[in-house]
Amino acid sequence: MDAQRALLDELMGAARNMTEEERKGYKEIKWDDKEVCRFYMVRFCPHDLFVNTRSDLGACPKIHDPKLKESFEKSPRHDAYVPKFEAELAQFCEKLVMDLDRRVRRGRERLAQDVEPAPSVPLSAEKSEQLSVLEEKIKNLLEQVEALGEAGKVDEAEALMRKVEMLNSEKTALTQQPQNDKVSMLAQEKKMALCEVCGSFLVANDAAERTQSHVTGKQHIGFGMVRDFISEYKAAKEKAREEEKLAREKETEERRKQREKEYESRRRRSDSSDRERHRDRGRERDRYSERDLDHERSRERSGRGSRDGGRDWRYRNGRDEGRDRYRDRSRSHSPGRHGHRRSSRSPNRR
Repeated sequence: MDAQRALLDELMGAARNMTEEERKGYKEIKWDDKEVCRFYMVRFCPHDLFVNTRSDLGACPKIHDPKLKESFEKSPRHDAYVPKFEAELAQFCEKLVMDLDRRVRRGRERLAQDVEPAPSVPLSAEKSEQLSVLEEKIKNLLEQVEALGEAGKVDEAEALMRKVEMLNSEKTALTQQPQNDKVSMLAQEKKMALCEVCGSFLVANDAAERTQSHVTGKQHIGFGMVRDFISEYKAAKEKAREEEKLAREKETEERRKQREKEYESRRRRSDSSDRERHRDRGRERDRYSERDLDHERSRERSGRGSRDGGRDWRYRNGRDEGRDRYRDRSRSHSPGRHGHRRSSRSPNRR
């Protein structure tokens, strides 16, 4: 019946049987609501560990619901919220452990204090009388030793001092109180020890059953879970920091290699551009050189042409003058031409 009800609650909601009026004031609780215990969602709630012990934290003020926990574990946001919830739980557990460690330090100080000596037992009348006789003998012998020393009888004074030492030994033995075997055994049995896990005081050399009962008790197991979680959480954070550090170093190395590659590429392009510029300059120099050679050749050809042209002109001019003289001479020997010339030259004679 309960399983069927739980299945219906999961499929249709816990408010499936409520009327419209009841649903108006009803609020369905979700795992991410403030009323839900985040410690219970992610790991364990410390309030549940020390019930009915000296370290009882009382009832947790927030909701512990297995259905909400299952909903949280199936949620797509589970992985995103786990680090946050674990950090809050670790902070709460660290406060518990700090308080416990202070209690453990105080317990160590108590155990380290010197044990007060047992009160001395008064001597009996017989032993008191023997002690008085011994003290009187010692006093008389010391007076005799002093007198013998003033008289210069050293050997006799030393013999009396040996007797004084023997009497002092008897006095010491008489005044010492023998240890009561029963009291010594009781003190040994009542010697206390301190549990480093939960801070509880234990009886040293206690029976194995009682020691096992303490180890399996709620307080010892609870603080063991708390300490183990803190150690695990710190180790996970340290591992995450190391991985993040390695990732940063790897990213830095990749960026450095990329910069070197880009620099090498730019350098190669620059070298190629320089070579191209050098080739262009070489070609330009070659063109200038060829042009200069062409100009030089043209000037040389122009110079030769002008010299040859001058000789040809003189030669042609000479030939033309020769022809002109020949024509003039021919005209002068011709009769028609000569008479015509003569009549034209002397018109007055006719």
